[in-house]
Amino acid sequence: MQIEMHSPSFQSFRSVSSYKRARSPDSPSERPAKRLSLAIADAATDSNAYFYELRRSASSSRQSSEDWVKQAGGLSIESPLFPTPAGPEQTSADDEMAVDSEGPYFAPAFTPQIPRIDASSAFLHPHEALPSINIQPATPQMLTPGRMHVHESPTGMHSLPTLGSPTKRRFRMGPRANCEQCPLVMESVALFLRTAMTTTTLPLFWNLSNANKKDRIDASVKLIGALEQFQSQFVPKHQDSDDEQDDEDSTKTDLLDLCNAQDVSYSIRRLIRGLASPRESSRLGFAVALTELLSRLDTVTSAQILAQLAESTKSQGSMTGQEERDIMFARLFGITSIIQSGLLVRTAPLRFSASSDTSPSSLASFQEAISILLALGDKKSWLRESAWWTIGLAIDTLNSADVPWKTDAFGFLVERVFGENNSFWSPEKIAITLKLQAILPQHDWHQLLSILPQHDWHQLLCPPFKNPDLLSSANLLTVAKILKESAVEPDEQNSAIKSAAGSWKPQLPFVWDVLLDQLLPQSNQPAVATKGSFPEFFRVVVDDSLFSSTSSPERKYSGFQVFQKALSRVTPDTVGMLFTKNFMRSWINHLSHPDRHLHKVAKQVATDIQNLVKSQPRLGFAFIMELTGVNGNQQFDKLTKSKTVESILASMDASGIKEYIRHLLEQVTPATEADQADIPAVNLRRAWIIDQLSSLVRSSVVPIDEDSTTLVLEWLAVHGLFLNKKKSEKSPYKALHATPVPPFSDSLRQQCRERLLACLADLNSRLHTIKQDEDRNTKYPGVSSSGEFWVSRVVRTIDTLKEDTKHVVLMSEIDEDDAAIYSTAKAAVEKLRSAPEPIQETAKGVELLLSSMLLQHYVSDEPELDVTALNDCVDASNRLFFVKKKEKSKKSKKDKEQAVDESTAAPEAVDVFVDTIIGFLEKSTAFLRGVGNQVFSLISGSLKSSTIDLILSQLERRDPEELMHDDSDDDDDENDDDKAASDESDSDSEIEIDEDSDDGEVDPELRRKIEEALRVNGAADEGSDDEEDSEEDLMDDEQMLAIDEQLAEVFKMRAGDKRSKNIDAQREATHFKNRVLDLVDTFLKKEPSNPLTLRLLLPLMDLSAGTSSDESHLTDKAKGILRSRIAKSKSSLSGADRAEVKSAIGELHSRARRLHSPDLLGVLSQCSLYLSKALVDGPEDTAVADVYRVSLQDFVTRKNSALNQVFFTEAIRRFPEVFWAIRSDFISLSKTALNGYRRLQTLELLQTLLSRLPALEKQQDVVPFMRSFRKALAECVTDACEDKVVFTPAQMKELLKLASFAMRQTYRVASEAEAGKAWDPEKWKGLVQALEKSSRYKAAVGLHKFCEKLAAPPRASSGSTKRKAEGADDTVEPPKSKKKRV
Repeated sequence: MQIEMHSPSFQSFRSVSSYKRARSPDSPSERPAKRLSLAIADAATDSNAYFYELRRSASSSRQSSEDWVKQAGGLSIESPLFPTPAGPEQTSADDEMAVDSEGPYFAPAFTPQIPRIDASSAFLHPHEALPSINIQPATPQMLTPGRMHVHESPTGMHSLPTLGSPTKRRFRMGPRANCEQCPLVMESVALFLRTAMTTTTLPLFWNLSNANKKDRIDASVKLIGALEQFQSQFVPKHQDSDDEQDDEDSTKTDLLDLCNAQDVSYSIRRLIRGLASPRESSRLGFAVALTELLSRLDTVTSAQILAQLAESTKSQGSMTGQEERDIMFARLFGITSIIQSGLLVRTAPLRFSASSDTSPSSLASFQEAISILLALGDKKSWLRESAWWTIGLAIDTLNSADVPWKTDAFGFLVERVFGENNSFWSPEKIAITLKLQAILPQHDWHQLLSILPQHDWHQLLCPPFKNPDLLSSANLLTVAKILKESAVEPDEQNSAIKSAAGSWKPQLPFVWDVLLDQLLPQSNQPAVATKGSFPEFFRVVVDDSLFSSTSSPERKYSGFQVFQKALSRVTPDTVGMLFTKNFMRSWINHLSHPDRHLHKVAKQVATDIQNLVKSQPRLGFAFIMELTGVNGNQQFDKLTKSKTVESILASMDASGIKEYIRHLLEQVTPATEADQADIPAVNLRRAWIIDQLSSLVRSSVVPIDEDSTTLVLEWLAVHGLFLNKKKSEKSPYKALHATPVPPFSDSLRQQCRERLLACLADLNSRLHTIKQDEDRNTKYPGVSSSGEFWVSRVVRTIDTLKEDTKHVVLMSEIDEDDAAIYSTAKAAVEKLRSAPEPIQETAKGVELLLSSMLLQHYVSDEPELDVTALNDCVDASNRLFFVKKKEKSKKSKKDKEQAVDESTAAPEAVDVFVDTIIGFLEKSTAFLRGVGNQVFSLISGSLKSSTIDLILSQLERRDPEELMHDDSDDDDDENDDDKAASDESDSDSEIEIDEDSDDGEVDPELRRKIEEALRVNGAADEGSDDEEDSEEDLMDDEQMLAIDEQLAEVFKMRAGDKRSKNIDAQREATHFKNRVLDLVDTFLKKEPSNPLTLRLLLPLMDLSAGTSSDESHLTDKAKGILRSRIAKSKSSLSGADRAEVKSAIGELHSRARRLHSPDLLGVLSQCSLYLSKALVDGPEDTAVADVYRVSLQDFVTRKNSALNQVFFTEAIRRFPEVFWAIRSDFISLSKTALNGYRRLQTLELLQTLLSRLPALEKQQDVVPFMRSFRKALAECVTDACEDKVVFTPAQMKELLKLASFAMRQTYRVASEAEAGKAWDPEKWKGLVQALEKSSRYKAAVGLHKFCEKLAAPPRASSGSTKRKAEGADDTVEPPKSKKKRV
């Protein structure tokens, strides 16, 4: 018997395992079929325990009644590492040993703790040899730390004892004393054992089951790398001739050990066994590692792996259902690994082979693998798809291989797939059939006729199919039913056709990949010759089957998955094949409602389309055509409540957008006369086209270029303002290339004008950089790349079209006076474009204003539009920009006075512009409001004081009644003078009538409601002209009460309507003020250092303090402007009148003392700091100190003062120099404080001031101030002890902390003597006694100790003391050595 001692790195966790043994020439014919292989642990333990375990393991074998040592007889076993030279067997004295009862000194099979290895105990002395011990480590690279030292007999042969002799022989472990080589061997073996312990692959197997994919892959890489290194250093054993006569099973198993390193063979078995493990991701990790290992080994065959797989996955009757499922999964994963590794069809010969056959693959192995997979699919329906997918993988592998038995293998496949039960069809069988037809087309079928002469494709497929080509149009209905896994209708000749029954799964079967590969191949795939077409297939199999109105949600879900798979394969020419009628209906329905079952997958389809367009923008136009085409809807986004079309447009490129615009314009005129006759449909489509064109221009994410933008604006201007008389194909305007039939309706023209203004409003808000020169660029809003405003470009287009009276006619008529004003305005615009550089920005603003007013006059629906404002703006622009300095000439006194009167009577030019802008803000159109803001931003640098007054006048509060009657008053003013002259005689009677009628004429709506109330209760009959008595006779009390209730309800509704009108007027006024505040915010943003900012502070504070609930938004906006533009401003007022600044800061402090609002107080504080900065930056003045002194006095002495400590703290931190000048006021005012708390707060303000001491040239004032400060603090402590003022112990502690801080600051800037005189330590000692005697503080021991510390000055902190000590002491002590920690 042979005993193998394996390295712990390989088998440290296995005590006894059985392996096939090799046949020995000298062994008897009848012997045990198994041999024992023992694994040792790291170190030696008790020998008796090991020997007992060894005997017990041997007795439990097949020959349990016999002693395994006796059975060995005279067996001679050689070590594979050290072959014995050939020669006659001889013995020596050293070889004859008696076996002692102690047994060999080895470690037990399982050792909980691994002790250190002693080489002397782990070494078997060669002179005391047992039967040769074969030590095979797990790490082949460590096999030769040194040659094993063996004492040989004189004849040179190993001598073995006769184990069957009755003589008791003894041997002992360890080195021999008189052997010179034993110490060297001991050292070599110890080194080898220590290295083998640390190079183990066992931990890598555990990570193969990790749930983390990255960890599994890392473990696989490390394991395969280690095994590859072991195999590269492996030298196979020599196999005797008798070994080749073993049975087949024994050969297949033992050849793994014979031709591979021991770690490799163990890993193969371990990986195969791990496929049946149900733990976490074991199957995935072990299958990946096994696949990679088999792909790299050239010493194993597919038959060996299949045999090992069959041996590891034998089913037993006692297995549970879970164990049976694990075994079936192990077979599936094992065969998949064999196929994916290429071992099943590998043709490269084996590197090591125990026989003459060096082929790693064979037809028998292929047939066995296919048979196992078919059996798995037949046994469990839930395994059928996976098993047949693996068969498809084997077919692809076989097709790409060059094995000599390829034709036989294909014949076997055809026979097994179609031979036994050809009436049973499933989606998997269709996939395999398509693969076989692609590999074995009709013209290549003769290759298999020798194998299957009785079959061809027509006989195999018909019936149930009508055509051998599975994807032909005649077979699509049958294919659709099979793919739905529903029953297939029987054919006339064969009524037993069945379909595979199975439950629905959310995963799409792999057959769809095969179908799409043949019908819609990708660009890198070869086309397959088939009679089927993808549009027909998708319509029948997907649209009419999966998306039919009677399909279940599960089938529709599968249909959406098919669409997603096909989506990535489409081109611009094949996109339309996917968006079929039923699919679009189902998609829109499920996408539009979140509560639908398939809303998530419908939303995912929309996301996939958007992502595909992002990666391939050229597909965007094709998708837009389908979503808004025949099967889609023009209002797709609105109908589905999504932004699918908008997102696709944003992902397209400029060329795609231009193509889409061209497509929209082509649809303006219907193609056929029948479509042209349907006027409502034509108008509906045109309205949609107008909206689409507008959205393309207005969207900030759509990549539209300037040419496309110009095209859209010109098209909207032509169809909105002109009547097309005749087409002009040579015109530069594409809108004139065709005359729309039927003509545009008035509502469509109105829509064109509205969308034109909306587009210009969005374009005006976009900034575009204009290059002024090589070094300077300027950003202007609403301009094109050429620097021209879009508004001006549209106006120029209108003027050009007005001259082309042959083809178009302007819809609105312009009289001569208005035309003259328009001409003057256009001339002014042309002049403004050549304005000099200093006023170019203001000139740009005026140009935009005049162009916008011209366009507004063109598109306005009002029949008689007042052009006074336009004329005023033209005059103002001439006065502001084009008034030339007149040459000196002699003028009369009268002419000079007349010129002065004209100049004083005319308003400022910029005031005219701003007044026009304010008029724009009152309009309801976004275009005018946007233009007003943009123009004001450009001309803000030219504002005057009168302009600010004009803006502030719009922010004044007005009565709602006055707001409601403003419009009517304006209309009445025009006719008041005429009525007063003609009706002066009877004015009194009119007044009486007005008083009686209250509001003049009775409201007809009110009259109707009253009559209705009377009619309901029978009080307003046809004979209502009778006297009152007769009417009263007809009504009783209940009717009167009913009438009262009805009339009360009517009058209540009347009062509510009146209140609602007042509320609406107030709301409109608030919205208008918000728009005016936008102008204020723009001015403060553009001109932060303009002295006119001072004029806006107090009005904004008035708005911030507003208490009306309707103006809450206005109040918040005013506060936000003050915080963002004033408080955070880094600029200061430049050139402001100091008197005005002083007046403003004084008013701010006055309001701060009265407003009891912490929020407003913070705003006032920031505004005060902003103004203080303007005063501090100027000439030296005490205005800031004076105003804060007054506020400080109010804070200290007045109980209801709204000021707080933070108000002064922020100012002290910002301007310490200012408050250092009034430092004595803090001390004097603290003595007059209202209470102890205010007194403490006042003194604490000095702490903030002392932390920012003045410059060195002013530090001589620190010591006198500190002396007075110390007296103030001591006085506070004394008054508190005498109960003249109340300080809590906590407040007293804060007071002492303040004294400590001031003392440290004094010693920091002054000498020790000066600081000591200032703080008088003896005084603090007296205060300690006062605290101890005080009834309030005598128990506060902490205060006493704190005060005692103040009596001891901090000498070390004095700067002068430090310098004196450094000068006096020249010697420096050496540094003390530090003890090192051990």
